[in-house]
Amino acid sequence: MARREGRVVAELGRPETPEETAARKAQDSRNHRQRQNVRNLVGALVASLAVVAVIVLIVPRSDTPIERDVDVAAVAAQAQVGVEEELAVPELPEGWRSNDASLRQREADGVTAWYAGYLTPGDEYVGMYQGFAANPTWTAELLANTIATGVVTIDGVEWTVYDNRDTDADVGNARYGLVTEAGESTFVLLGTADPDEFDTLARAIVPAIDAQR
Repeated sequence: MARREGRVVAELGRPETPEETAARKAQDSRNHRQRQNVRNLVGALVASLAVVAVIVLIVPRSDTPIERDVDVAAVAAQAQVGVEEELAVPELPEGWRSNDASLRQREADGVTAWYAGYLTPGDEYVGMYQGFAANPTWTAELLANTIATGVVTIDGVEWTVYDNRDTDADVGNARYGLVTEAGESTFVLLGTADPDEFDTLARAIVPAIDAQR
């Protein structure tokens, strides 16, 4: 029986040897597997994108900003364990809501303060700080180093006023502020609300101020 010649390879100009045939087939097999892997990868990617698209379409969305409504009294009850002074927990009228409440410590001077942030019925911000054994630097930095503009008495409590509403300087949230001291506590109210709303918050923390005297 005549021996069958290998196929003539143009690049070689002669029939390939059995070893060359085996190498060529092995390479063809590798190329095929690589193409198959790429196709599988592309297919998996397309399927994943399709799933993401479906989730985006079916999950309900709202254009209304999400606002936290923090239970200040509950947070204060937990924080009170490590604080000797009574923490101020104002009872405010309907329409007021809190978006934050926590004990804060500033590393620069070591002053610890009880903080509660509020949004007023007019959607303005008022922050309440109760600093313990606070120094003048702590107070000044909260109020953007602005200068006192007057004094006001609210329910028997005298407050120093910082009215920065007409300034062109960058004072952040310290557009308006009230400061008073009682015992070891320094109370600072600051924010963007109008004086009447500050008055409401100041009246609400009078019991806590009286407890410090």
